[in-house]
Order: sequence, then structure tokens, then C-alpha cells
Amino acid sequence: PLLGPAFVAAVAYVDPGNVAANVTAGARYGYLLLWVLVLSNVSAMLVQYLSAKLGIVTGRSLPQIPGDHLPTAPRIMYWIQAEVVAAATDLAEVIGGALALKLLFGLPLLWGGVILGAVSLVLLLVQSRRGQQVFEFVIMGLLLVITLGFLAGLFVDPPDWAQAGEGLLPRFAGSDSVLVAASMLGATVMPHAVYLHSSLVNDRHGKAAGLGHLTRSELIRATKVDVTWALTLAGLVNIGLLLLAASALQGAAGTDTIEGAHAAIASSLGPTVGMIFAVGLLASGLASTSIGAYAGSEIMRGLLHVNVPLVM
Repeated sequence: PLLGPAFVAAVAYVDPGNVAANVTAGARYGYLLLWVLVLSNVSAMLVQYLSAKLGIVTGRSLPQIPGDHLPTAPRIMYWIQAEVVAAATDLAEVIGGALALKLLFGLPLLWGGVILGAVSLVLLLVQSRRGQQVFEFVIMGLLLVITLGFLAGLFVDPPDWAQAGEGLLPRFAGSDSVLVAASMLGATVMPHAVYLHSSLVNDRHGKAAGLGHLTRSELIRATKVDVTWALTLAGLVNIGLLLLAASALQGAAGTDTIEGAHAAIASSLGPTVGMIFAVGLLASGLASTSIGAYAGSEIMRGLLHVNVPLVM
């Protein structure tokens, strides 16, 4: 009953940006950059755990801490950069989801973005009207769809595990591989998810019934388990994307875009796997867009002391 908040935050780690970065890495360099994903995910675990622990210990969110202590001008500048980062990330998630609708139904990107935004608002309505735990179950369901959608291809074309093991050795292959590794790291550790996690644990544990008998130390231990399970799952999805690209798409043209990656997957592994991949991409866009909006609201509430409801 204590698991859930970390799974919501983990959705940010399997968004369309991760798909693009990891597929590009696998298609260009095979298993070479696998070690980047492993280290990035370990870093993400540590950062998300510290954010959640801060929320449990202080009873406040990460944005609230500087919001309560910074002078007005620095606080506003801090808020601007935090919201710009969250909005930029959310934009990529909306575009990724719109691309999924285009791949599945042929919808124009503009209409796909509108539909994605509307459905994401419905997801936030669940959080507002039905409570945090129901919202967590919905997001965890989408996370399951994402996992199945992105990893289905591995059962059709399994990776070379010996070469994958070699990919755990830290190394590069020229300056371009360094840039790709930087994109993988940037797509893995998500600032808005770090801000949000401290709010998620308070929204959940501060309002959940039957938790009054638990000590703060017990909640922290439960949070450690929550983060470990959730970020391990997200890490396995990202690693699976790279392994899929390395085994089935290496050397294929056009894999540096999501549309090109989908076309290459459908061509190499069959249209059914391509459709499953597109469904996973759609679930990724829907879940991560709603989480981005949730994070933006919490950032504004903490730094500007302005409570913006997720839905009316």
C-alpha cells in the first residue's frame, strides 16, 4: 500500500525523448553506450530518493524550500528557469504522443497534440477528483503498456548478450558518441520529476488513511523500496530500447527520428511489432504529458506561492 509515488515520477524516465535518444544510440553504436544508461539510471535513483526523503522529512516540496527562503527577485528567476525546463520537456512529450497518433491513425500532428492535451487533462482530473492513489494506479497501468510496447521487439529479435556485456565497459567512439551519450543522460535525469517527487509523497502519505501508525523512518524505508522498483523498471525499459535498436536497427537509415525508428522497427521486425511500439509511444506521451503539467503546477505553488489547480 505504500508503493506508488515513485512509479508516477518514473514515467518521466520513459518519455518519447528517451525513446529517441536510446534508439539513436543503439542504431548508431550498437551496445557501446549501454554503460551510460546504467550509470544514468543509478544517478536517477539517488536523486529521486533524496527528493522523496526531503518531502517526507520536511513535509514540504522541493520547490517550497527555496520558495520560502529566497528573496523575491532570485525566487522569480528560479521559477522562470524551472518552468521553462518543465515546459520544454513537456513539449517533447506532447510531440512524441502526437507522432504516435499519426503513426497509428494518420492524424495530423496539430490535432494529435490537441487530443493528447485533452486526454492528459482527463488523467489529471482523476488525480483531482478520485485521489492520489487512483491516479497512481492509472499511471502504473500506462507504465505497463509502455513496458510491453517498447520491449516486445526483444522477443522477436533477442540481443547478443555477450556484446551487451561488453557495453557495460565505459568507453566512447569519437566525439559524436559523446554527444549521443550526453543526450541519453539529459533524457534520463528529468528535473521536473525531481521537483515533483517530493510533492507526490506528501500528497500520498499525508492524505492516505491508515498510515498514522507509521513512523517517518518507516515511510523513508518504504520510499527507498518504491524508488528502487520504479526506477529499475524504467531503467530496464530504456536499456531494452537500446538493446532492441542495437540488435535489429544497427546501421538502419533514419533512426535518429521517432518516425524513422518506427519505420525501421516495422521493416525489420514486422508491422505488428511496429504497431505495438507505436501504442507504447502513445502511452508514454499521455502519461508523461500529464506528469509534466502536474510538475509545473507544483513548481509554481512552491516558488510563487500560487496554487494553480490542475483542472477546474
